[in-house]
Amino acid sequence: MTRVVVTGLGVVSPYGVGVQPFWGGLSSGRCAIRPITLFETDGFRSRIAGEVPADAVAALPASHRRSRADRFGLTAAREAVADAGLSRAEQAMAGVIVGGVGGGMLEVEAWYWEMARSGEDPRRRTALRSVLPSSHAEVVAHRLGLGGPKETVVMACSSGAASLALAADLIVDGVTPVMLAGGVDALTRICFMGFNALKLLDPDPCRPFDRDRRGMSLGEGAAFVVLEDWGHARGRGARPYAELLSSGLSTDAFHVTSPHPGAEGVIRAITDSLARAGLDSGDVGYVNAHGTGTPQNDRTEALALAKVFGAAGVLVSANKSLIGHTMAAAGALEAVATVLTLRHGMIPPTANLDHPDPEIPFDCVPHTARPSSVQVAMSNSFGFGGQNVSLIFRRSE
Repeated sequence: MTRVVVTGLGVVSPYGVGVQPFWGGLSSGRCAIRPITLFETDGFRSRIAGEVPADAVAALPASHRRSRADRFGLTAAREAVADAGLSRAEQAMAGVIVGGVGGGMLEVEAWYWEMARSGEDPRRRTALRSVLPSSHAEVVAHRLGLGGPKETVVMACSSGAASLALAADLIVDGVTPVMLAGGVDALTRICFMGFNALKLLDPDPCRPFDRDRRGMSLGEGAAFVVLEDWGHARGRGARPYAELLSSGLSTDAFHVTSPHPGAEGVIRAITDSLARAGLDSGDVGYVNAHGTGTPQNDRTEALALAKVFGAAGVLVSANKSLIGHTMAAAGALEAVATVLTLRHGMIPPTANLDHPDPEIPFDCVPHTARPSSVQVAMSNSFGFGGQNVSLIFRRSE
């Protein structure tokens, strides 16, 4: 059976550019959710998000043809490829799958806003070239010379995680021994306004699994991983971070925004990933939760975890309490966090968890990171439309 390993990581996050700042922020429990500076927020219920710092954005390669999100994606992808030590020939055979939703909407909003205010076309139509989510895969493949399969996954907040699952399947199926997979999203006005209108955003930094949680916080960023056939990685002397054992994907087929009240789809995704990995629930020591901080989603996820792992049967924490919900990038950023958790033997905390919900029985690692000898960990992502993805990673020896 083909084994799939992680050999490269790349990140742009609310902590800045690079894997090291990302892990440093997570492991220290430093919340990066703060007032938005990217656009006007006057009059909204929530005015905060996990925004990539302005100085970090200014340092990214500039291009009038590429959106903020494209620049995030290309920067993270370059770091992952360099980290993996791929040669030009290996890049030429590698494929890429990118999870994306917002595309270059931020730039299109700015174009339209200027035109509406002035009554004249600002003649910045190059912004329209990157509006589609597929632009991320286009720029990454072109700039890095990736000649294998190129795909874009649009699965709401599960997009980034699904890209890893599908990339691993291509390796197992023998299509290519190397894949670059990840997720990208930037803050946009339409997303910010929409979630405010739905009253799903907390005015304060989100607090997953807290008794007094009031909603989520938005975020932005990008993350990519290089996945390889284990034999190929060994042959070129690469040292894997972890092994991607399996994935489970399901759809609730219940409601456009609400999760199934009995968590049926989530449970299927989790149990399918365990079955594909040949594991029992007791083999998993840590779950990187979807953990949005909304009352309904946290309750549903906790119900699923309790049914699969038993009450208090596994350690759980939520990265979104630290960086916000980065939308299409969330599953990829949290997958990288899960890999780093195994690599460093340290579980990042759930921030802002001052009053644990008594109906959620798990140890959610409040406030402070915790040393751990966990060998197998799961990362969960659940999106609008009931789109569920569970990834299982095992620490590399």
